[in-house]
Amino acid sequence: MRQTVPADRTTDGENVFGLITPEDWYRIPLQPAEQREASVSALIKRQFTGVDDQPVLRRQAEEQLLGAAKAGVQQGGVVLYLSFLEAAGIPLSASLLISRVHQRFDSLDAVSALRGKGETSHVRLPAAGRAARRRRSERTREARRLGTEFEDTIVEYFVPVPDRDEVLMLTFSTPLEPIADAMAELFDAVAGTLSWQKKAAETQPGLADQTTQTSRTTQESRGQQG
Repeated sequence: MRQTVPADRTTDGENVFGLITPEDWYRIPLQPAEQREASVSALIKRQFTGVDDQPVLRRQAEEQLLGAAKAGVQQGGVVLYLSFLEAAGIPLSASLLISRVHQRFDSLDAVSALRGKGETSHVRLPAAGRAARRRRSERTREARRLGTEFEDTIVEYFVPVPDRDEVLMLTFSTPLEPIADAMAELFDAVAGTLSWQKKAAETQPGLADQTTQTSRTTQESRGQQG
């Protein structure tokens, strides 16, 4: 897994978040638009390396990714992760949208508000503290279009931002219903790495050197306007 430290920052610069994701999860920053489009373009270039005879498929893939990224922005998204993990040659499709909710939303209140809309519970993340977790299933428009019989499994975390009337929302999703429980365990493991850092901590010498050789440290905001 690699460590990512949030990079899009508000003017006050308080409380950036850190998150550790699997090595093969691709990060797409959602703001500004130029950075979002450049990141999608780089991903498409990587995925179609050596494939020069599929211009229509390439264009469709890029349009689909840009559409997903723009939809994330409309939901207050800060960053979007896409999984390119494989097991025995089988892609483990998944996504993670990190959003901010401009509302005071205590984790206990969240459980009460979400009750009846999936499996909800109050949890405590090792470093980030109290949070609300919800797991639900949903037959998406894309699934209906493709005619698949499976539903997407969605795991959401609602985490109050320290000293702010805001909530950080982590929305994990996978279409792999047959292995939904295993994917949910992976999502829980990633959510469990969430931590908060003050801006001042970034100026400490050697902070960027705390990653392993297979890790890549980035900066990302818990508070970028979406």
